[in-house]
Amino acid sequence: MPVFQSKPFRSSKAKAGDLGERIATAYRSKIAHNPFLFFGLPFITLMVSASFLLTPATALRYEKHDQKHKQVTDQEAMELGLKGGAAGQGGLTYNPRRRKVLKGELNERDEYYKLMAKDLDNWEQKRVERFKGEPDGRL
Repeated sequence: MPVFQSKPFRSSKAKAGDLGERIATAYRSKIAHNPFLFFGLPFITLMVSASFLLTPATALRYEKHDQKHKQVTDQEAMELGLKGGAAGQGGLTYNPRRRKVLKGELNERDEYYKLMAKDLDNWEQKRVERFKGEPDGRL
């Protein structure tokens, strides 16, 4: 049985002619010896720096949201039927007595009385007309 040679078939150092391949070969050999220093530490540094760099973008997002939902002034609150909370300076609460009703609309009380006037005890179930060929749920 023949004995195999101890030399490698192709040496990576012999073939690494250009600078990029030589740098990649040196980096791979250093990662094998110190994996945290050459792989873990740059990864953690990237994650922490990205967090700090994305903070202004997140702040910008919330500023845009706050611009859309601006605070209501006292005059606008009175027009909308809102009043101050128990402390007076807290959040606004809904005041149904000062509600602004647009012309042509019914308020809740009128709608309630309109529904109560209907006779809900005497009603009849009616089937909806179906198109031809459409199943109606009957067996």
